[in-house]
Order: sequence, then structure tokens, then C-alpha cells
Amino acid sequence: MENKKIYLLGILAGIVFLVLIFSDTKEEKEESPETVKIALRNVGHQLLLTSQDSSSLVLPVTALEESKYRLSFENNLSFDPSDLVSNVREAFHNAGLPEQYQVEVLRCVDKEIPYSYLIRNDIHKDIIPCGGRFLPEGCYTIEVRFTEMASSFFSKKKLIYTLFFLVFVSFLVALYKRKQPQVNPENNTTYITLGSFRFYPEQHTLIKQAIEINLSKKECELLAIFVAHPNEVVKREELMKKVWEDNGVIVGRILDTYISKLRKKLKDDEAIKLINVHGVGYKLEIKR
Repeated sequence: MENKKIYLLGILAGIVFLVLIFSDTKEEKEESPETVKIALRNVGHQLLLTSQDSSSLVLPVTALEESKYRLSFENNLSFDPSDLVSNVREAFHNAGLPEQYQVEVLRCVDKEIPYSYLIRNDIHKDIIPCGGRFLPEGCYTIEVRFTEMASSFFSKKKLIYTLFFLVFVSFLVALYKRKQPQVNPENNTTYITLGSFRFYPEQHTLIKQAIEINLSKKECELLAIFVAHPNEVVKREELMKKVWEDNGVIVGRILDTYISKLRKKLKDDEAIKLINVHGVGYKLEIKR
């Protein structure tokens, strides 16, 4: 029964873990092409306003390939790269877009890159060249590639959930092992070999192939007497006297009740039989 409880707890923990993973997946910032295009158009609009241009247009944002987009303009412009960094960061944050991306400013004529930077959502890992120097007026396109999607599965939250799950599973395993019989042949605990069983009188325990069978005090006392006289008939009077009479307790057919309990606990070994010798007593028969 205890083992079943442990298994049920393990299954429940697995279900909870999966729910957390999938719910967390839904919370991950997703890269929606339409959302990206709206955010980048806003970035372009802010750059034009910064350069005192309120009339020229931001051209339609195009998707170049998976997770990569291009922002272009109707006319030439000049801008401070620092404004680009702050505008992109604010627009992506407000739109709920992934926070790991690479930005490149390209000249339309020769496709050279006068400015680029990389955001990794970690101030210590971001690569942002110093701004403050305006790019000279010219034709530019701005390309953005999101780099978070490939590695977003192992987010910080998922890592925490995974560690929690592993710790919980380790706890269940330790609890399960604790329920198993701890038998160390090097300690002082002695046992008696009884067919395929090991009988531990002091612990009131039978062990068969790592399966622990608990014995009551009276069952243990009876079995100890039989083990001391294998294949010999032990009289009822002797059993009653040693197990019950000395304790001042004698109740009808109580001996037969305990013999029946012992038989059930020894039934897994066919080489062991508790035989009723009619009118005399009982014999523990052990086949060699």
C-alpha cells in the first residue's frame, strides 16, 4: 500500500511538471510576424521624427526568412545609433516580443554594415557599440533577426521547474528505498536461513528476495520455536506454555489462529510447510 502511494505521488508530480512546462510555454514571448512588423514600423517612425523628418514614409516591413525582418525608408535619413537601440528595445518590450535579437544597419548601395549590435537579455552579455556618432545622411535599411527562439525552451522558469521535479523524484526514490528492508551483512544483525527466507527474530521480520514481511511478536516467538526444532513435532502444550502461559494469557484456539497466519506468510516457499500433527502439535517441515 505504501509503495502504491509513492507511485501515485510520482505520477501526480509528473502531471504537475508537465502542466507547468506547457503553461510556461504559453507565457513565453512569441515572435508574431505581424506584431514584429508593427513594432519595426514604430521604430522607423521614431527614427524619422528624431531626424526632424515628419513627411517621408516608412516602407512596408518585409520578412526575409524565418525570424529575420527588414525595415526600410522612402528617403535618406541620418540618425544616432543610440536612438535606434533605445527605440527598438522599447518597441519590442511594449509589443511583448522576444528579448534576444541582433540588429544590423546596412547601406543600400554596397550592403556594408556601418553599425550593428546584439541583445541577449543580459546586460553582461549584450554587445552594443558606443553610440553618439550620427550616421551620415544616406539610404539605410535595418535588419533584425531574433535569436531567442532556438534556445527559449530552456528558459529560467523551465530550468527551475526541471530542478524541482528532479529533486522531488529523488525524494520519492529515497522514500521508496527507505521502505525496502535494509539488510547489511556486515552489521551485527543476525538472521536464520529458512528455505528461501531470512528470518530476523530481533526485528520480527521475514525477508524473501528484498520483500519484507513483518511478524507480530507472537508470530515471531512461535516461528523461533519451530526454527529451533526443524522437522520435529512440537507439542501444543509446549507452544502454549512458552508463548502464552508464561505471560499469563491462555485463550481457546488462539494457537491455531497464529499458526494459520504463519502459514500464509510462509506460503511463497513450497519447501516449507507448517503441518498439523493431529492430537499432538505442529511440525515445521523443511525439504532439503
